Amino acid sequence: MTNLAKLQKNLGIRFKNHLLLEQALVHSSYVNENPALALTDNERLEFLGDAILGFIVAQELYQRFPNLNEGEMTKLRSSVVRQESLSHKAKVLKLGSYLYLGRGEDASGGRHKPANLARALEAVIAAIFLDRGLAATRGFILKIAGEELDKGVETDYKSKLQELIQARRQKTPIYRLIKETGPEHERTFTVEVRVGNKVLGRGSGRSKKAAETKAARSALARLSTNFTP
Repeated sequence: MTNLAKLQKNLGIRFKNHLLLEQALVHSSYVNENPALALTDNERLEFLGDAILGFIVAQELYQRFPNLNEGEMTKLRSSVVRQESLSHKAKVLKLGSYLYLGRGEDASGGRHKPANLARALEAVIAAIFLDRGLAATRGFILKIAGEELDKGVETDYKSKLQELIQARRQKTPIYRLIKETGPEHERTFTVEVRVGNKVLGRGSGRSKKAAETKAARSALARLSTNFTP
């Protein structure tokens, strides 16, 4: 079997039981073509990983964003766990290079197929869980999904604020950078959101987009207490 040291480095996880990681990468076509090896494909691990991924993402959304309702959380969770998102993350981790595929599947581009990549990533998540426990699995999932979560919430809060302001005042909220602090490699940005001369909210973050998201969230909380812009 393949040396998986480099993959473990990409994952940021050092496995105690390397056989779990190997199994997570075994496609059913490889098992069918190599019956003498007595291997098990990754489908059972994929099943478990899918459930773990959904649970951890749902828990993170519930704890991190108390203002989101059920429908909003469902929408964001779907954006993280959908095949397109998972296959993209698997490509970043170079999972395709490590898949055990049958000759026919490999020849047909199986290392690049979104379904194979997404399923392998779910199987890897299960392997991490079985080998290292829930805390390590949670850390891994949030590392690979953090940007997607931030992006989704950014769009959600800002779009919701814009809809609300346009409905009340037929205007568009404006975001303005008011402060930058910290060294070059660790900047903190502070942004305020306005309608006309009225400041609706402020927020700070490590990027302008993150600061805008927090400003929009602050504004929505303020508007929910019957504040009139």
